[in-house]
Amino acid sequence: MSPSNTLSIALRVVRQLVRDRRTIVIILVIPLVIMTLLRYSFPGESSLLNNAYPPLLATMGLLFSFMLTGISFLRERSQGTMERMMASPVSRFDMVVGYLLGFFILALIQILVVVLFTIYALGAHHAPGALWRICIFQIIVVTVGVNLGIFISAFARNEFQMVQFIPLIIFPQILLCGVIWPVDQMSTALQWIAKFLPLKYAINGMTDIMLKGQGLLDVGYEIGILAAFAVVISILAALTLRRGAA
Repeated sequence: MSPSNTLSIALRVVRQLVRDRRTIVIILVIPLVIMTLLRYSFPGESSLLNNAYPPLLATMGLLFSFMLTGISFLRERSQGTMERMMASPVSRFDMVVGYLLGFFILALIQILVVVLFTIYALGAHHAPGALWRICIFQIIVVTVGVNLGIFISAFARNEFQMVQFIPLIIFPQILLCGVIWPVDQMSTALQWIAKFLPLKYAINGMTDIMLKGQGLLDVGYEIGILAAFAVVISILAALTLRRGAA
């Protein structure tokens, strides 16, 4: 891997997305609107609201990083940028890591804005001193979402098809990973399926950090599983990149 090639690809991705000011506004404003609607849909300071914040933050970290990366990466392919880059000496691994880094920067800014807005503007309850741990854990969740977006975009031929992957990839995780109801109250078969979904570990880790005040070492199992997801998905993305670019 060439660090210079990787960095140049990442910077080009960031510059291209930053120039699209309407997209930047959308990806920053929409999550804040959703969190605000959630806050004021509960009467008063409901305990249910505090319990809803960690699963929703984890879900939004995965969902919006997946959407931003998948659609933007597909646009690179449809505009022919991928083909031109693959004709150069840049390796597939350089391209995957470069795009990952570029999309990761914007996705990270988005989700950190959401976390700070949720805690300071909406007054979400969190354990004392847990803010920096929440942010670090969200970085790991965003990494999984960005890798997943790059990988899944290889199977879509246009942006419309990429949008159709959102309910296929994200909604089952919302249903099975504890966003709506606890996983341990589901049937054994559904609990078994949930073990293979990254959102389950994202929600468990975020809940333990935000509400129980646990440290990063205490959620080391969840972090390890999410890191494994990110590594495996990034390898699969590199292996499918040439076919997706074709």
